[in-house]
Amino acid sequence: MKQSEVIRFCHDNTICDFLNADIVPTAEGGVRLELEVKSQHSNCYNILHGGVMTTMADTAMGAACFVRNKKVVTVSMTIEFMHAVKIGTKIFTDAKILHDGNNIMICECGIMDAAGTLFAKAHATFFVIEKVA
Repeated sequence: MKQSEVIRFCHDNTICDFLNADIVPTAEGGVRLELEVKSQHSNCYNILHGGVMTTMADTAMGAACFVRNKKVVTVSMTIEFMHAVKIGTKIFTDAKILHDGNNIMICECGIMDAAGTLFAKAHATFFVIEKVA
């Protein structure tokens, strides 16, 4: 899968634009999502809402599957939150494929900042709905 196709695929997923997340190419040929946390992303405690991190992780793992020429839907997902993310922090995803099966894919995704602080770690199982050329 060409990196430009993966970037377009992510932009077709309107949640990235809704969150104002940047889709950034990686050296490995994939993409990562980057987000500067703003008040619109916060919860009532003025820290990043966990649903935003969950959405970022889910989207990043789906994009990692798309790099492997597979369109997927989420079967199950868990996420652990380690630290609160303050407004103004720039975070990014780091999604990896753990299992690349014909019907099922398993991924993990960290959400961190440039200093290496791991804010959340997600693990998900995806069902392959289509293989693309």
